[in-house]
This record gives sequence, C-alpha cells and structure tokens, in this order.
Amino acid sequence: MAQHRRRRTTALALGVPLILTAAGGLAYGVLPGSQPRASAATTAAPAWATATADGFASVDALGQNGTYGGRDGQIVTVRTLADLEKYATASEPYVIVVAATITMDPVGKEIKVQSNKTIVGSGTSGQIVGGGFFLGSGVHNVIIRNLTIRDAYQGVWNDKEHDFDAIQMDGAHHVWIDHNDLRHMADGLIDVRKDSTYVTVSWNKLSQDNKAFGIGWTENVVTDITIHHNWIRETEQRNPSTDNAAHAHLYNNFLEDVAGTDINSSYGNYSRGATRMVLENSYFQGFKNPVIKDSTASIVQKGNTFVGTSGRNESGGTAFDPKTYYAYTLDKTADVPALLKSGTGPRSSIGTTATASTKAAAATTLTVAKDGSGQYSTVQAAVNAVPANNPSRVVISVKPGTYRELVKVPSNKPHVTIQGSGGSRNDTVIVYNNASGTPKPDGSGTYGTGGSATVAVEADDFQARNLTISNDFDEASHQDIAGQAVALRTAADKVFLDGVIVSGDQDTLLVDTAAKEKLGRVYMTNSYVIGNVDFIFGRATAVIDKSVITLKKRWNGTSAGYITAPSTAAGRKGILIANSTVNGDVSSASFYLGRPWHAGGDASLDPQTTVRNTSLSGAIKSTPWTDMSGFSWKDDRFAEYKNTGAGSGAASSNRPQLTDAQATGQEVADWLGDWTPSSS
Repeated sequence: MAQHRRRRTTALALGVPLILTAAGGLAYGVLPGSQPRASAATTAAPAWATATADGFASVDALGQNGTYGGRDGQIVTVRTLADLEKYATASEPYVIVVAATITMDPVGKEIKVQSNKTIVGSGTSGQIVGGGFFLGSGVHNVIIRNLTIRDAYQGVWNDKEHDFDAIQMDGAHHVWIDHNDLRHMADGLIDVRKDSTYVTVSWNKLSQDNKAFGIGWTENVVTDITIHHNWIRETEQRNPSTDNAAHAHLYNNFLEDVAGTDINSSYGNYSRGATRMVLENSYFQGFKNPVIKDSTASIVQKGNTFVGTSGRNESGGTAFDPKTYYAYTLDKTADVPALLKSGTGPRSSIGTTATASTKAAAATTLTVAKDGSGQYSTVQAAVNAVPANNPSRVVISVKPGTYRELVKVPSNKPHVTIQGSGGSRNDTVIVYNNASGTPKPDGSGTYGTGGSATVAVEADDFQARNLTISNDFDEASHQDIAGQAVALRTAADKVFLDGVIVSGDQDTLLVDTAAKEKLGRVYMTNSYVIGNVDFIFGRATAVIDKSVITLKKRWNGTSAGYITAPSTAAGRKGILIANSTVNGDVSSASFYLGRPWHAGGDASLDPQTTVRNTSLSGAIKSTPWTDMSGFSWKDDRFAEYKNTGAGSGAASSNRPQLTDAQATGQEVADWLGDWTPSSS
C-alpha cells in the first residue's frame, strides 16, 4: 500500500465553493488565439492558473507534491479541437483555456491528456460536446476545471457498446476534477479505474446519465479519493460505485432523484470489495438504496440526512480519519442542497484567494473596526474577503465610527449584509465626497454621476441596516463641477435597506438595474432619505416604505427641488413611496414629488412614481409633478392615493389620483413580486 505524507503547505479552504476573482472572465491575461503567452517564470500568472487541489489530490506521494496542473507552463487559449488536442497531449506543462464549444470528431473521441496540464473553461463558454478526456497509466498532475462536457449519448440507456465517458482515468494519479458540468454521455460520466489514485472530485454537477461515477476495476486496494460538494441528480447507478478503494472520503455531496421523471435511481453511494469509506454530512433526496456496501467493505457514516429515501441504508466496519492526510471543514448537512444548487458547475470566472476565502469561510460574520479591534479596518477590505459567488449570507458587522472610504460590492458577491453594530444608525457612518466631475485619482478622467457613489452595490440579495451612508460633497465650494453626488447606488435585484440613513444633496439615492432589460428590486423600510434635487432616481423597481423623506435646502440656502426622477423601462414598475412621511426645513410649496427622467433622451422609457398613504408636508407644491428635458410628465405614469398632510390635495388634471380599484394593483407586494424581503 502506498505511503502517505502530510502536505507541507495548507491546501485550499474546504467547505466553500470555488473562489471567483472579481476581475472578470477567465481569459484575463490570455492572448487571443492559440499561441502561448509568456511563461509563468517571467510573467505573473492569474490566480486561477496557479490553483492547487485539496483532498487526496493535495497529498505528497509517488514523487508528486500535490496537484497543481500546468502552473509552471505557458497559458494558451484554444477554440478548436486541433489546438485543444495539440496542447493537451504535449509533453510540456500548459494551462489550457477552453474559450469555445468544441465538438469531438469522431463522436466519442477522448483526448489523451498528458501530465502537468490544467484544462479550464473560460467562464461558462468552455464546452466539450460528444467526447471527453482520457488519462492513461502514469499520467499525473492534471486539473480539469470549469468545463461543460456533454452529449456523447448514442440512444441506448444502459450502453454496453460505447465507452464514451466525460473523464476516464486508467492508472493516473494526482488529478483534480473541479466545478464541471458533466451530463448525457454514452457510458459513464467519470471513471476512476485501474489503480488511479490521489484524486479529488469537487463542486461538479453530474446528471442525465445511467452511470454517474465508477471507481475501481482492479483487485488491488490502492485508490485514495476525495469526493466532496458534488450534485449528483437524475442518474441511475454508480453514484458513485467504489470498488477496492484504500481510502474513499465522501462529504457534503447532494444526491437527488427527482420524483416523476423517467430516470430512477437504483442505488446511491456503494462501497464494494475491500473499500474503506467515510461518508459525512451528505444529503440524499428521494434515492432508492441510498447507501449500500458489500459484506467485505466498510462504511462509516456521520451526519448524513435522508429525505424520501427507501431501501438499503447501510454502514459498518472500520474506516480511517481523513484528517490524518489533509485538513478539511464540513458544511452543515441542512445547507448542502442550496449550497450545491448555487455553487456547482462552471462559474463565470475562477481563481484562488486562499487567505481571503479562509477568512470569509471561518465565520458568517466579518467584523470591521477603525481601531483595529475587528478583522478588518475598512469596510471594503471585508467586502474583498467575501468569497466570490458565495452561496450564503455573509454579514459585515461594522463597529461605530466614521469610515471615509468608497465601498463597492461587485456583482459576483451576492448575499452580503453590511450593518452597523452601534446602538443607533447614526453611530456607524460610511462617507465620501466624490461628485460628477470630480477628477479620478489615477488621472483617467472624472467621475460620472453613477461613479460618484460612496457605496455601490452591484450584487443581488444585498442588505444594509443600522448605519448611515452619506455623500458630503461641498457643492458651495465646487461650483466649477456638477452637483450630482450619489451616496448609495444600487444596480442589483433584491436589495433590502432596513433602518438606514442615506444622505446627500443632489442625486442622493440611485436605484438602478444591472442593465435596461434586467429587473432590479429595492425595498427600503424604517429609513431616512435626505436630499434636494432628484434625490431618489433611477430605473429600478423601488419601494420606500414606512420611512422618512427629508427635504433639504440647496447649497445657496434656497428651497427648490424634486424628490423622484424615475427612468423606468416600459412594462416595469418604477418608484413607490408608501406609508411614509415627507418633511424638512424648507420653504412652503417649494418641492415637486417628481419628474420623468428619460435617460439619454430615450423616448421608449415610461417613468413611474406612485406616492400613496403618505403624509406630505406643506413643502409639496399643489401641482406636484413637472416636466423634464422636453418630456411631459403627463405622458408617463405619476399618481397619488390617499395621501394626507398640508401638502396633499384633491384630484385634478394636474394631480392624478388612483381609484380604489387601481390602488389594489399598486401595493408594495405588486412591486416586489415573488420576493418577500426578510432579515438574514
């Protein structure tokens, strides 16, 4: 039996999905075409090109120090079968970026990958159709990552004639298969055969196949394999079948047999021959015979969950302690289905930032304190530590203080909460003073309106609470540039603002969407918005509910302004102010409720603001809507319903009021649709 040695360095953090870089697609740093770029020895390679495996693939053995693929070679981008085969079969190390859909010819072709290779999909565009990869005897140090490998199926479900696998190994060692989508092949999806060993299979989606994953085909008890965070669904057998494995460590996998489909499971995890298997914190849904073993095999089960399963569920014998060989962290079993549904398969961009991911994975709460008593001293540093494409909530708890910084939550970091930990929303303040026209520090020009934001949120399912977000641009001292100075910009869906103050002058709160055609919903409650000109504006579907809108004098002491400037796309909901209060120390009848912003002169837009069940101070004009940039408010959607206070008024041609019947279709729930905001 092979002798094992502990790794000398710590492997990637386990229990968290693949860390995604914020810098965009996988082709970063890769020259077009198929010519190699400068070698890693002379040019710093992107982080994803230097990634190393976890699990048994990280163990030093057989003369190989872990699994790092083509890290020491050149990076090439391929878009044709000829180029893919050229570099995958070469004797030199390569990082091979697959940047297109490549169809195998003939069907069933398996490229014979040689040692020291990383084959990685560029974003989600790397696809192999009608064939796969073969790793023969002695091939080692190979990474296959972020690819879709699919559709070699030949029309026979239990195909005994065609051996068209997605990935097959016969006697290979130190192999990492990670974040792939493998489906609908002619035989199996993964075969680890003939004493292949030191293999890790992680964060893959395996589906639509008779045989998912086979291990063994030899009487020797040699194979060491780690299988974690894989979603195996709609497969009949070999889920996996593990024959004569010396050490098989399976954890945090999700096996799902969907009811009512034509594909029915015959068994789940199978320990055969002399296999010793440790099976931990995995989730079985609907599987028949979810865990079975031969009389000669061992299975030690710990912390698994079985829902709607039937038949054999077995354990027994003695196994081993995986932590003798490598470190790992288990996710909670109850979290596994959601975690894997969102985290398996190819990602839009990949990389490794082990330090940051370890910090973020260590706790669901990251702390920020200016005095150094937290994990981070700035809010942005904590955001940077959140794993990209994190599948679950990360709370950034910010201790009281004034944080003069710019904060951006990028689109690949969803489920982030930034919250103040003080007793009041006034205790924690994030503030900056950029405006439209402020020179950028790198000399590349000036900021625009959106770019001036103190806090910019581009990630879905964002929450902020118990803090102040402010832009304190001094308009009086800078009359040389425009006064648009955004405090908070959102360009995402399901943004929940609870118990916050958003403060500025002109263009305080920009509620935007990621693109004109995309939905972006924002729900603000128990909060304050402070400003004077168009200070709630944008194209999002936004609700200001149970909040206070505070009107503010302009830089020169005059009272004149506009609360909303929606730029809603046709067929979408715009801005809804409901159950709130509008007040402020400004002159009587000096503010409009809103005006239509046809951004860029786009006549196809259909701006909408509805103000309902809200107390309006005397600062609101008796004709509360007005035109903007040549567009009449009467051609768009502006209305009130049952407002009160000195600034409210009766229905007229200049003051449209919803009927009771119309109002039933303009409730908060109509704006939010299938989303019910809740603290998490």
